Order: sequence, then C-alpha cells, then structure tokens
Amino acid sequence: WGLGFARRSAPYKRATLLFQDPDRLAKLLADPARPLRIVFAGKAHPSDGLGKELVRRIFELTRDPRFEGKVFFLEDYDANLARAMVQGVDVWLNTPIRWLEASGPSGMKAAANGTLNLSIGDGWWPEAFDGENGWLIGGGEYKDQALLDQFDANQLYRVLEEEVVPSYFERDGAGVPARWLARVQRCLAEVPR
Repeated sequence: WGLGFARRSAPYKRATLLFQDPDRLAKLLADPARPLRIVFAGKAHPSDGLGKELVRRIFELTRDPRFEGKVFFLEDYDANLARAMVQGVDVWLNTPIRWLEASGPSGMKAAANGTLNLSIGDGWWPEAFDGENGWLIGGGEYKDQALLDQFDANQLYRVLEEEVVPSYFERDGAGVPARWLARVQRCLAEVPR
C-alpha cells in the first residue's frame, strides 16, 4: 500500500515537507506490521532552478539508507504516469503553502479513482472535505515559514501515525479493512460531484 505525491515541482507545493523529521518518517516506514511506501513523481519547468533542485533533493532522499526501498521517485513524469499514480496509490498527499494552491486537479483525479486525499486545507479540498472522505491537515497561522512547515509536518506525521496507517491496516474478522473502505466509499460518493 502506498502514499503518492506527483505534480509539477514548485517550492510552494512543499514536496519535501514529509521529510521534515526524517527519523519520525523512518519509523513509519520501518514498521514491519504496517509498512508504508511512498511514491514521488514530478517535473520542474526547464527555467525553474528551485523546482529542479527539489526534484534532485527528493531523488537524493530516496537513496538515504532509512528510506531506500521504501520511498521511490518515478522519472519521466507525464500525463500517463500521473494517470497510473492517481489510480494506483491509496492516499494522495498534497502539502502546498496555504493560499497558494489554485485548485488541485491531481487531488480531484485521485478522489475520482477512490484514492483518499491527505491534504492541507487549500485549493479544492476545504470545500470537498467532509471529515469522512479523507484527511485535512494544517491550519496553523504562522508568519514565519519555518514554523509553519514544522507545524504542518507535525500534523502530517500525527495524522499518518494515528489515523491513516491504523485505519488501513485495521481488519475485521473476515480480514476486510472496513473503516478504510467506508472512507473510500464516502470519497467516491461525495468528492467527484
């Protein structure tokens, strides 16, 4: 099972927010009973040096011994790869700086495929989120970007540790992840409208 993050590489999208506390992330990835895998993809505009640096940084992080074989970067991001990802991951991660996301079509596409969104309250998600069709993170009001990143990252880890991962691995007597599937059904019924 896995979490996906794929979009144009731009600093405000904060693709590296998940790596804010590498040891905490490594602990989530290393749990043998509840293994989490993360797939990244993206491409920077040819003249966007910061975007290119982000792609390079994420690629380097996949080589970190704590993340190797658990965090992946898929190269040659295009519409076909984006389509495969929104259909193939279980959770779609969206971590932009609030008030900078225009709409969030990748999250909409993921939701239309039954992929649950784990997103900052920006773009389309504040209107679509109903408390049962995915997860909302963020909400801190800090003028200092480093403090805001720390706040949002802590919320992201907490939601992953306490809600997302447990609900995915929780099974009923028949081995069915009933709580997870209820969220997926809610997502499919409510979000694509």
